Amino acid sequence: MPIKPQILAAISGAISAYIADEEAACQAAAQATAMAAAAPGPPLSLWALAGRSQAMQMRQLMQRRSLR
Repeated sequence: MPIKPQILAAISGAISAYIADEEAACQAAAQATAMAAAAPGPPLSLWALAGRSQAMQMRQLMQRRSLR
């Protein structure tokens, strides 16, 4: 049973569209990975981290009414 030319064209068009979408997705993932790896954030400030920790500990003590 031969395949009609219209059906064959639809099948080949669907396959080529699928392959094009897969290639575009791979390229987008590669670009996103490259951009994420290329832009590291600023280094953490240990002084700021210690100050935030101190403030959180002080709030916790005040909520427990340990400080008067």
